[in-house]
Amino acid sequence: MLFDVKLLKTTIDQIEEEKKIPAAVLWDAIEQSLAAAYKKDHGKRGQVIRCQFDQDTGSVTFTQVKTVVDEDSVRPALSEEDMEKLRANPELRDMEKADEEVKPRYDEEKHMFLDAAKLFKANAAIGDEIIFPLETPETDFGRVAAQTAKQVIMQKIREAERGSVMNEYEGKQGEIIIGSVQKVDRGMVFIDFNRATGVLPRSEQIPGEFYKTGDRIKAYLYQVEEGPKGINLRLSRTHPRFIEGLFAVESPEVAAGTVEIKSIAREAGARSKIAVWSNDDNVDAQGACIGQRGVRVRSITEELHGEQIDIIPFSADSSEYVSNALAPARVLDISINEETHQANVTVADDQLSLAIGKGGQNVRLAAKLTGWKIDIKGIKGEEVNEEGAPLDDEGFKSISDFVQNEAELTKDSTEEAAAPAETEAPEAPAAE
Repeated sequence: MLFDVKLLKTTIDQIEEEKKIPAAVLWDAIEQSLAAAYKKDHGKRGQVIRCQFDQDTGSVTFTQVKTVVDEDSVRPALSEEDMEKLRANPELRDMEKADEEVKPRYDEEKHMFLDAAKLFKANAAIGDEIIFPLETPETDFGRVAAQTAKQVIMQKIREAERGSVMNEYEGKQGEIIIGSVQKVDRGMVFIDFNRATGVLPRSEQIPGEFYKTGDRIKAYLYQVEEGPKGINLRLSRTHPRFIEGLFAVESPEVAAGTVEIKSIAREAGARSKIAVWSNDDNVDAQGACIGQRGVRVRSITEELHGEQIDIIPFSADSSEYVSNALAPARVLDISINEETHQANVTVADDQLSLAIGKGGQNVRLAAKLTGWKIDIKGIKGEEVNEEGAPLDDEGFKSISDFVQNEAELTKDSTEEAAAPAETEAPEAPAAE
């Protein structure tokens, strides 16, 4: 039995290039498929058959392999009567299958006792393999055997391709990858990466974003998992590390590690704060992230569809770090309580709303960024915590109460401004 080696090599080279499967794996798959076909046409039940393919001449040889055993390593063979009972009773078959995994039964087609093995190999030991040559068929395999060989080789290629894809994307976990939208189904976005498919669930999408088939999209790869239908890539555009990855793309200093992003606090689609630190005294960490005329940070903001990004300098000094985190508000005074991990901050009265932020967002992100609980007090005594909730005598207990009160005050002032001014009626002209 001979094969066209030149054609086989060309095919294997093509598969190796397209599917990134090593040639050695493909040659092994061919040998296993030929062994399966041989067993289908010429073998017996229980036989272990191997095939050796000569890549130079195209010739194949087949061998039968028996493992050397003794009475302690195998159970006695089943009698014909016992075999009939197993075929008739599914429960017995399941029990036998479980026991087989622990200790196999003796099968003369794949086992050989030590005494007999030493007749073929003088130094044979338990667990060794005794190999017997088999006659190579002169004719091609039958249709059923050929179909068996095809199934084996396709299965081996699929397994090898799955392993190749797994290795490739496991190395990219924690990075930003780019693909095209394959389809959008019930809020789930499926993204094609040629060799794998990524899933972007609704919970990981930036609020307000919409996608359509064919769109190019960047996403953060946070998990690679193997499923029954292939490799699944779990993606996110709301993950804080997505922003770090975008800065690594835009800023060479961040990519090289000269500038480190120490901490990230993010409310996706609205606002983020990042704390940066330079490992080189000659490199400005903020400037490296902002770029000339803000070109770097602006590019990232556009990718995030307008999400505001505050870049603040990291500091090992807790007071300075918390003060920086409350930017753009200016802090007048700050006291740190290490035991309760709380920072009490004082700002000017006209800076209070800026320090709090809309709906308490600025102080909330600052607390998340630094890991400190932050209470803010205006210069006239009004206090708020890191949720933006005032702590004065008016009794606001939550941020929602505070925001609602602000809205009511704004509404009242608006209505008052819109009301027509009262004027005195003009005096009637005097009668002549």
